[in-house]
Amino acid sequence: MAYNFLGLVNDVNRRLNEVELTTSNFDSANGFYSASKDSVNASIRFINQSTFEWPFNHTTQEETLVGGQIRYSYPSGSKTLDFDSFRIKRDETLGNETKKLKLISYEEYLDNYVDAEYNESNTGIRALPRYVFRTPSLEYGIYPPPDKAYEIVYEYYRLPVDLITPTDVPSVPDQFRYVIIDGAMYYAYLFRGNTQDAQLQFNKFEAGIKDMRTLYINRYDYVRDTRVPRKTFGVY
Repeated sequence: MAYNFLGLVNDVNRRLNEVELTTSNFDSANGFYSASKDSVNASIRFINQSTFEWPFNHTTQEETLVGGQIRYSYPSGSKTLDFDSFRIKRDETLGNETKKLKLISYEEYLDNYVDAEYNESNTGIRALPRYVFRTPSLEYGIYPPPDKAYEIVYEYYRLPVDLITPTDVPSVPDQFRYVIIDGAMYYAYLFRGNTQDAQLQFNKFEAGIKDMRTLYINRYDYVRDTRVPRKTFGVY
């Protein structure tokens, strides 16, 4: 069975001994079948909300800066930006090398650099950006204001959208199809009023998410020894 919205919904249908849907009747299906679709989407939403930064929701953004402009909007559908990943991309035409931007607080920006926002006519303060900061709104800022159309690159985690068409594919990897189905079965049992089986299914669902965290989140590149060696002196 294909790993898409139709395939996932039919996984639920088969487990509950219901007739499987096809691409021709998928959109018009109602009643339990409509609830089955909702169950799959609810399961995927639960998985995505259970951990803030799943690696399969990670993406990279490239954006062209505008001369003199300091603030820029977050990408549409972004959950959180990795402010330690901001860098100016090498450009042979503009004559700049790749440069990682240093993160500063919004308060530090306001204390030391905010006048640049009200001094746009002074092109002398424009240069290759060195700093990036997070604003209280859904924007990021860079300083100094750029003097050229540099390409900025950064990474972020996106908000997944609900599956709609039969061929839509979830961001959750295929290897965790069973976790999606365990969650969808939980919601399907609730729809049918079978609370006992729903609770058993939810326990399996949570165990599957825990396995995903173990694989993707709970990782340590190395263990650092923080002990301070004590110098000993011999007795003479």
